[in-house]
Amino acid sequence: MKKRPEVTAQTRQNLIDSFWSLYCEKRVEKITVKEITQKAGYNRGTFYEYFTDIYDVLEQLEASLIPSLDELPQFTIQNQTMGMPLDMLMKIYEKNSKYYSVLLGDNGDPAFASKLKNSIKPILKKELLKYSKLSPIEFDFLLEYILSAMIGIMSYWFRNDKELSAEDLITLIQDLMTNGVTDRLLK
Repeated sequence: MKKRPEVTAQTRQNLIDSFWSLYCEKRVEKITVKEITQKAGYNRGTFYEYFTDIYDVLEQLEASLIPSLDELPQFTIQNQTMGMPLDMLMKIYEKNSKYYSVLLGDNGDPAFASKLKNSIKPILKKELLKYSKLSPIEFDFLLEYILSAMIGIMSYWFRNDKELSAEDLITLIQDLMTNGVTDRLLK
C-alpha cells in the first residue's frame, strides 16, 4: 500500500519539529534519534525513512531556510549610490527568525552563517560590482565583511529581544557602513 503524500510530509515535518525543539535546548551532537522519535511519537525505522542521521535533519532544515536566488527580492542602486539592501536582509531574517536566532546563536551551527551569506552574495555581487572600482578580489573581501557584520548585528538584535526598533537598527547599520565604526564611536 502506497503512503499518501500529505501523511508522508506531515510525518517528516513532525520529526523535524521534534528535532528542532531538542536543538533549541542542546547542541546537535547531544541529540539522539531515540529522543526525536519518542518526542514525535514514531519508531526509529520511521526516522530512517526520511533522514540518514541527526546531521541530515539539521542539513535539510537549514537548506529549507536558505533563500534561493529566485526567492531573494531584486534591488537596484539608484544614482549609483552604493549601499546594502538592508530591508531585504531584514525581511529574510524576520521570516525565519525562529530558526535564525538559534542557528546563528552561540549554540547554533557555525556553518549556517556561511551558507546564508553564500545564498545572498551572488545577487548583491551582480548589482554592486557594476559600481565598484575595487578589484574583484578586494570586492569579495569587502562583501564578505559587510555581510558578516550585517548577519552578526541582526543575530545580536534578535538575541537581545529587538531592543532597537527595526528602523533604528537599519539606521545604525547604514550609519556604520557610511561613516565607519570610529566616527560612530566618537560622536
